[in-house]
Amino acid sequence: MDGLDAVLWDMDGTLVDSEKLWDVALYETAEWLGGKLSEQQRMTLVGSNMDDTSAYLLEVVGRPVTPESIASTGAEIRRRTAGLFDDELPWRPGAREALTAVREAGLRSALVTSTERDLTELALNTIGRDFFDVTVCGDEVEGLNKPLPRPYLKAAELLGVDPARCVAVEDSPPGTASAVAAGCTVLVIPNDVPVEPGERRVFRDSLVGIDVPALAALLG
Repeated sequence: MDGLDAVLWDMDGTLVDSEKLWDVALYETAEWLGGKLSEQQRMTLVGSNMDDTSAYLLEVVGRPVTPESIASTGAEIRRRTAGLFDDELPWRPGAREALTAVREAGLRSALVTSTERDLTELALNTIGRDFFDVTVCGDEVEGLNKPLPRPYLKAAELLGVDPARCVAVEDSPPGTASAVAAGCTVLVIPNDVPVEPGERRVFRDSLVGIDVPALAALLG
């Protein structure tokens, strides 16, 4: 496969269009806290982890940011999101076909998401667990979530591969930064938020037509 050892997939906004569901949960949680979240403020949270998201919501509505308030706000976001994730999630264009092509070629895959394990398991009811050899979730990286490199480094460790021989598939600035910092080449499929050009970043409009030769070609 021309030096390609594995594909590391982001989830929200990359494989499934679940960011729209996060929209609902975050707007409702801001109202639950007694304030409102603007669309522009919401866009800054794409790809963010739960603690950072909770702290930001508290700041926006003018509530004290404490470990206790972060925990309670996170619990409310989880509660609202779980009900939404329990239904079938909409696929991003070409995502299911790309996952299938990689699996049928016998190439290893990992799901690498900032979403926590409980919600990821609900999402996997739609996506399918059989596509992935390992899954790394946002509450399984020792607090070193995206944009730090730990999620992608952990996925590579679990697969027993060199990150430099992996392609990560991402849609957000934090996720892209995480994968690049880990040493991966990144196929960026922007969704809600633009991703800046940079080192080891290749941009496509969608995953339509993406297969193993196309992914391997990204390593140059």
